[in-house]
Amino acid sequence: MSEQIAYLNGDFLPLTEAKVSAQDRGFLFGDGIYEVIPVFQKKLFQLNAHLDRLRNSLNAVSIQDPYTDTQWETLLNDLIQKHPWDNQFVYLHVTRGVQLVRDHLPENNLKPTVYAYTNPLKPVADHILKHGIKAVTLEDIRWLRCDIKATTLLPNVMMKLAAKQQGADDAILIGRDQTISEGTASNVFIVKDGVLHTPPLSNRILPGITRMMIEKIALDHNIPLLEQQLFLADLETADEIWLTSSTKDALPVCSLNNNTIGSGKPGPIWRKMQAYFEQTKQALMAAED
Repeated sequence: MSEQIAYLNGDFLPLTEAKVSAQDRGFLFGDGIYEVIPVFQKKLFQLNAHLDRLRNSLNAVSIQDPYTDTQWETLLNDLIQKHPWDNQFVYLHVTRGVQLVRDHLPENNLKPTVYAYTNPLKPVADHILKHGIKAVTLEDIRWLRCDIKATTLLPNVMMKLAAKQQGADDAILIGRDQTISEGTASNVFIVKDGVLHTPPLSNRILPGITRMMIEKIALDHNIPLLEQQLFLADLETADEIWLTSSTKDALPVCSLNNNTIGSGKPGPIWRKMQAYFEQTKQALMAAED
């Protein structure tokens, strides 16, 4: 393919040439917000929901949104069209901007840095669809505002590495109160006796777009759903466990801490949800034509 293109502060340029100042607060402090938006058949999926979440996170940290919804849509569509892939995922990133004197306190009226690029969105591997993934439980070592989609992801990286070192694909995080929060980059659902459960939204949980869609699909298709606190024992006795995200939909967890979950294969409610999710996705994309 031709060279990948990135968007940086108003310009499209080769990805390898995109550079930001070493004095950018995003580099020095992780002072920024990001979003990941899936693209199907070159159409941004659930863009308004992603932009709402972006704006909520920016407002929470007092960074001004640099663009209107229309401007975001235009630049992201322009970026998508510069690449050959029908299915992509867009990463966009807004930092507070460049400040020449390093100080925890930001200067007034800094100009935000805006960066975006896209990669091909590959389907989930067949062996995962057939056999699920392995997860472990780890202590949630993150900060107390996980509802903000901040770029400061070092704890997530550390926990992902710790899961890998234990031979697992991912980790499900447990707080100091012993409640389940989420995965390293995903929301958590369990199925017990035909009922879908997920932790309620809080400052410890990112309001996932896929989580929101799954809740709506469950309501539309009469799948019982409860938002309630989950504990390790709930995971260990679950019939099914799912990890949900914008680029993976719902991944079935079939092994937790080296113990089999349910039958050891993706469960029947997950299979139903996969079919309903794909139907909903196609309907939403068709409605945008």
